[in-house]
Amino acid sequence: MDNDILMTIVKVLVVLLVFSALAGFTTYIERKVLAFMQRRLGPVHVGPFGLLQIAADGIKLFTKEDFVPQNANRLIFMIAPVITAATAFIAMSAVPFVPGVIISDVNVGILFVLGVMATGLYGPLLAGMAQANKWGLLGGARTAIQLLSYEVVTGLSILAPIMMVGSLSLIDINNYQAGGITEWLIWTQPVAFFLFLIAGFAETNRTPFDLLEHEAEVVSGYATEYSGMRWGMFFIGEYANLFTISFLVAIIFLGGFNDWGFIPGAIAILLKVAFLIFVFLWTRASWPHVRPDQLMWLCWKVLMPVALVNIVITGIVMMA
Repeated sequence: MDNDILMTIVKVLVVLLVFSALAGFTTYIERKVLAFMQRRLGPVHVGPFGLLQIAADGIKLFTKEDFVPQNANRLIFMIAPVITAATAFIAMSAVPFVPGVIISDVNVGILFVLGVMATGLYGPLLAGMAQANKWGLLGGARTAIQLLSYEVVTGLSILAPIMMVGSLSLIDINNYQAGGITEWLIWTQPVAFFLFLIAGFAETNRTPFDLLEHEAEVVSGYATEYSGMRWGMFFIGEYANLFTISFLVAIIFLGGFNDWGFIPGAIAILLKVAFLIFVFLWTRASWPHVRPDQLMWLCWKVLMPVALVNIVITGIVMMA
């Protein structure tokens, strides 16, 4: 077997194993962070500091009964979770995690990643439609609303940074900021940074834009009829997307994996990603849910016009 093919297979397996494990560990961290902010204890009973709660949850998912509702479209019901998990990991193939660690360095990396992540929303949409359950169908309808609203903002927000860099390659965007912290794009594109970060909350189905599942309701949206590992695949896909968005924000706006003073680049980007994930958790602990109409109002009447104005101003400044 060719060495390049073998190395690619090894990288794929490492990404799958590492981020699948991190998805479980992030749930533990999330429960602990939320508990601290809300003056609770979080997981404490299973293992030291509740660390073995991750293993307990995994055993529960693997051993729970996996059933298909009687009137559901069986094929689509079974495929939907696979779409969500698969697209989440496929999107990671073009993300440079640390220096020299990228599965496929495509010259349109950012377009590929965002396109594949957007395709992943078909998973919840099909899951909601396949259940023959009105609450699942409502969750699927919310998927379409959220997709149409935030994807516009996501695309427009990154146009201004791309105009400055002149490339769609995530490696080129990273190298553009190699001059140090003063060269980070967050300083020249703060509006684009906040727009992309807000759209990232909707992309990953996180509070306050968790319309697809909306845990505050009695039912669970598109996942109402799912159990066992089929539900677990939705869950793994959501947390994998959380890491992907955090890496994208770090690479596009926060200097990527360039050395950060005396901190090596590999450690620097991991610290930035860890901070961004904490921001996602912090927001969940402190911000209320929004209604679907509020999401659409925010995206179409506020964020999209701001993104367009930012693109125009960036173009004028570059031409001056």
